[in-house]
Amino acid sequence: MRTYVYIDGYNLYYGCLHRTKYKWLDIYKLFADHIVKAQSPDSSIDKVKLFTADIRANFATHGQLAHHAQNTYHRGLEHCYPEQVDIIKGYYSAELARLPRYNHPLEKINLVDVWKLEEKQTDVNLALHLYRDAVVQKCCERIIIVSNDTDIAPAVKLLRDEADKNVQIGIVIPMRKPLPNSRHRPPNEQLSKYAHWTRRYILDAELVASQLPDIIPTNKKPIRKPDIW
Repeated sequence: MRTYVYIDGYNLYYGCLHRTKYKWLDIYKLFADHIVKAQSPDSSIDKVKLFTADIRANFATHGQLAHHAQNTYHRGLEHCYPEQVDIIKGYYSAELARLPRYNHPLEKINLVDVWKLEEKQTDVNLALHLYRDAVVQKCCERIIIVSNDTDIAPAVKLLRDEADKNVQIGIVIPMRKPLPNSRHRPPNEQLSKYAHWTRRYILDAELVASQLPDIIPTNKKPIRKPDIW
């Protein structure tokens, strides 16, 4: 069964990787050797599509180092999986906005100037690739969507309505397994109701077992895991 994986990179990063040692993540291995294999042991993955945007260095905690680390990571994935992994990029928009100061009750006239940083095109890119691959080109029989974002629910519904009936849709919520009594964002039921199955978290053990090599040999200079990661 031809399987395509579609990853919302922002959701994956902040749900599983932020403030961890797992950022050097081998996304192909994570799904091929662990998540998909657990769901269907005889399956293989034909394509993993990562939808992301380049970091704005002036907004990142580590500045230019963070931008370099992300670029290095993308080069590592593309070198290890030139045919299996596609990286589709949107961009970050930074604009001045006047928003209410955080307060209870809300004071609508108590406004402050803030930078509003938004990732653009990721949801649209993901939705378009889903529809093209499954409905127009019919190049996959199983689709796995890695996201917890309500914005793509209409695309998943359309996919369920218009794709061939034998196309299976799975949802993987990109969150680490919550600890007992911990506060965490709940899974998005809007996505799950259009899918054939939902996996509600990714295990730390799976992230640990799915890391790229610290040094990736190339024909030129090797690609090295960033020091800040």
